[in-house]
Amino acid sequence: MHLEINPRDRKPAYLQIVDQIKMGVASGRLQPRDPLPSIRQLAERLRINRNTVDKAYRELDRQRVIRTERGRGAFIAESNPVDEDGFRDRVLSDVIDRLIAKARAFRVSDDEVLDLVQKRLAGGEASDDLDEQRSRSEGKHAKD
Repeated sequence: MHLEINPRDRKPAYLQIVDQIKMGVASGRLQPRDPLPSIRQLAERLRINRNTVDKAYRELDRQRVIRTERGRGAFIAESNPVDEDGFRDRVLSDVIDRLIAKARAFRVSDDEVLDLVQKRLAGGEASDDLDEQRSRSEGKHAKD
């Protein structure tokens, strides 16, 4: 599992961790019972304070995304409550909002944007590109 903190993001680091783990669950990259790194390990890897990781894990536990077992660690929960809180819709809405903003900056009409999206969906190119990006990213970060 690859997580990273963007120091330029306005969102606090613990929420970046929460969102990335929830994205992993929503996308199926993280499966029920998958172990998470220990708080110490993740804090060292991300070069952040242990309290930040602890806060993220406590929030994920509160949301029932993970379960923590004293002495054993943290694991992805059996149930998948990620979509119960509208997480997927919020993430997709953010992406769509960025697309709209870029299209407007390039003075692309709404009809042209819709046409481009429909072409990408019909050709399967978007999912192929995402798979390629994910493979490159995972290969690049396999050293972590």
